[in-house]
Amino acid sequence: MDGTHEERIDYLLEYRDSMKKLQRYRAWMEEHREKQVFSEYEGPGEKLSAPFPVYDSTLMSFVKEAKATPLMDKNYPYVYTRYHIRTPEDERRAIREAKAKDIDKLRGILSKYVMGGQTKAAVWPQGVKEGIFAELLTKFAELSVVSGEPKELY
Repeated sequence: MDGTHEERIDYLLEYRDSMKKLQRYRAWMEEHREKQVFSEYEGPGEKLSAPFPVYDSTLMSFVKEAKATPLMDKNYPYVYTRYHIRTPEDERRAIREAKAKDIDKLRGILSKYVMGGQTKAAVWPQGVKEGIFAELLTKFAELSVVSGEPKELY
């Protein structure tokens, strides 16, 4: 995104409430890095032919809340192509280096993990394990502070 500083701030403010709203999950995401956040349900008695994952309720609440925000971008694959993001390390680097003008890049990464998990079971747990959700929430807290406001992390 190009434009003046004021235009970038206005653009960021469009997403600020959503970024703040998701902050309540940041500590949980940090705490659960490298942990198993799902189990496999095999049914009572007989084993099912294909067990299915049962996700942690906090993870599911985060996904549901994130999905309902304007932070979701259905065109997230374009973000990955445009910025040559291929691996979780590329994602973490893009998140760490992001500035206010890069909100679309952050939205794309968040969307990949939130929306992608709806069709591929491993995506949500991977977002937690790789620290992608935790890094995004930390960056959102940083970007939510507009000059002149107290520098608290929400």
